[in-house]
Amino acid sequence: MSDLQDKVLEMDAENGPKELDNAQPPPPPSDPVDDNVPGMDLPRGWIVVLACFFNLMFSIGTTTIFGVYLQEYELVEFPNDSSSQLSWIGTLQGAMMCFFGIFVGILCEHVDTRILSAFGSLMAGVALIVASFCNSPWKLMLTQGLFHGFGGSFLYITGLTLAPQWFNKYRGVATGIVIAGSGLAGLWLSFAINSMIQNLSRQWALRITGLITIAVCGALSPLMVLRVKPKKRKRIADFSVIRDKRFILLFFSALLGASGLYMPFFFMPTYTVVTFKMSEMWGTNVASIMNGSSVVGRVAMGLIGDKIGPLNTLMMATLVSTISILVLWLPFRDFGTLIAAAVMFGFSSGAIVSLVPVVTANTFGVTRLPSIMGFIMLGYAIGVLLSSPPGGAILDKYGHGTNFTGLISYGGAYLALATVVNVVLRIVISRKLWIKV
Repeated sequence: MSDLQDKVLEMDAENGPKELDNAQPPPPPSDPVDDNVPGMDLPRGWIVVLACFFNLMFSIGTTTIFGVYLQEYELVEFPNDSSSQLSWIGTLQGAMMCFFGIFVGILCEHVDTRILSAFGSLMAGVALIVASFCNSPWKLMLTQGLFHGFGGSFLYITGLTLAPQWFNKYRGVATGIVIAGSGLAGLWLSFAINSMIQNLSRQWALRITGLITIAVCGALSPLMVLRVKPKKRKRIADFSVIRDKRFILLFFSALLGASGLYMPFFFMPTYTVVTFKMSEMWGTNVASIMNGSSVVGRVAMGLIGDKIGPLNTLMMATLVSTISILVLWLPFRDFGTLIAAAVMFGFSSGAIVSLVPVVTANTFGVTRLPSIMGFIMLGYAIGVLLSSPPGGAILDKYGHGTNFTGLISYGGAYLALATVVNVVLRIVISRKLWIKV
């Protein structure tokens, strides 16, 4: 019997026998037995994925294309204000989306997610419309930054956490498709906004985007349905998870990953214009190339995660992102190499957002996923605050607005640390190399 206890062989109809690691932690909690709970991997789940896709497109997607607005603010509208100050607009947008996500995650366990999504659609859209009437950086920080981040958090968290509940076999690819919504926003919305800025104005670009957000996300809100409702408990939030070392490592993985994630999206368009003396349209082109590759990458990372394990994939993706920044972008001043770095970073970096919910669901179960992801959002929020404003300050103080070496090194260092944390998490969960984690 001791030999049987050392190794357990599980027959898989498709893959044949595979070795299970007895040293792994117990499997995540299973769904409660309830005849009213829909099954997993059903067509109904893909309808929820569609709605989540558009929620991500018009929440975090508007943050990834902020570089187009930043380019307009830095070079045209507010040329006398520092890059650090102007980058706070987009930073607050992303950070508040994550910070308020803590509370939205808790609300998802107590309030109908369809109501939360509809509320977020209205708030995010109104925020952009109000921002269109602002003509100073500090007003844009409050509206396009903080106010939109608040409304976007309801779209972001509901969109990020609902889809994994509806799938088991296809959880990684379903989440990847949802996250690809933000990448697709960067692919078409960056061109659309740049065109509106050039042909209409920055103000009308914000107004039109706000109206589209209200119309599209509001119409899809009735589809944002939780599959499994958590059991009612006396406490509003369950903080017991924060003592779990796996959660702590996931938290810092999100924090460090977010710290390095947004700088290329924010500053690579401006880098293109300043370093290569190209038109603003070329800055938009580079942002679109990066976002376009991220659309493919986020779905591909989900597919790979379903095959070899989401944590294994996340670990490799952060390593590739690090290489794209520190090995390609940092040492070279060649436009072709910059495009290669943009494609490589866009393809791999989406895993920093798309696979963390999958790793969380696989580790802690889907029932408490919204509230646990809400806590992890705090890590993302801190990471966003540590990214672009300090990076912009480094660019202003040491690069004098034209030398991006310090900024690129700063962002790359965070990605390298995120890779190390993911490796440690992988070892904590299992020391065996050739298993799906």
